[in-house]
Amino acid sequence: MYTPNPHRYEKMVYNRCGNSGLKLPAVSLGIWQNFGYESNFANMEEMVHTAFDLGITHIDAANNYGNPYNGSAEENLGKILDRGMRQYRDELIISTKAGYEMWDGPYGDRNGSRKYLTASLDQSLKRMKLDYVDIYYHHVFDPNTPLEETALALDNAVRQGKALYVGISNYNKEQTAEIMKIFRELRTPFVVNQPSYSMLNRWIETDGLRDFAKAQGIGLSVFSPLYQGMLTDRYLKGKPEDFTVDKHRPWLKNELNEKRFAQLRGLNEIAQSRGQKLSQMALSWVLREGKVTTVLIGASRPEQIKENVEAVYKLDFTPGELAAIETVLSEYSE
Repeated sequence: MYTPNPHRYEKMVYNRCGNSGLKLPAVSLGIWQNFGYESNFANMEEMVHTAFDLGITHIDAANNYGNPYNGSAEENLGKILDRGMRQYRDELIISTKAGYEMWDGPYGDRNGSRKYLTASLDQSLKRMKLDYVDIYYHHVFDPNTPLEETALALDNAVRQGKALYVGISNYNKEQTAEIMKIFRELRTPFVVNQPSYSMLNRWIETDGLRDFAKAQGIGLSVFSPLYQGMLTDRYLKGKPEDFTVDKHRPWLKNELNEKRFAQLRGLNEIAQSRGQKLSQMALSWVLREGKVTTVLIGASRPEQIKENVEAVYKLDFTPGELAAIETVLSEYSE
């Protein structure tokens, strides 16, 4: 039977999610990849246990996570909870999302309708064997559904007791501002947006979403802070021999060029001068100004989680380090 580390809360940093009372660990565990039907269950379970032992209380899922079929990541999380972790449910923040294609027909494709969001949450709760999730997100903006309908569906999930808070994902600043107004009229506990963000993907800065969220008291839970693994040691010597392009990131093959590899090596030199690995510095950089609540990391083995958590303990950058990073990013930009 699993017994968690009694010292798990002593070192992790917990940030308030926007202006809400909810605190999230600076590093959270995403179960997008390596938690599917074909993944090794013992490894999944060890990763979740490792994360919790390090004070990572937030596990982020979605209805369509899992390979080869949607929902298997949530099913596996439910099994892990059954095997000794369910007793710690009140110490966990479990989030899930819905918005992308999920089942056949017009009510399960990519949308934000009340029909889809309500049915999807019921399915997710059943897969994880939960009475509620802590955060329920609309996964992607839907131009074909009125935002009021999407907002009302999320609000209804809270009123039914199936979610404690709501969030949005992949919404830009303008879309966030629009749905935020509706949530405030409804008095819905809307606390977080989940966009992509990293050194190599800074759209939330140019769009204005990062500063807008901070000013409006909305948390940011960012995914792909390591740019799908590119901001790690894996690509420092060039294209790995075992590299394959999967359906989730076909764009990655266009990134594998000497210009990008030179940029990564330049960033790695700065990381080494800070006493960090490239991945650790990349995470520290995202968290550095306090405008990001938590970074969502994926992992294929427990050791990666242990390594990445170290980023939380070194969030300070000197002006010289920040300038050097900007120089490398600009010199090798596309």
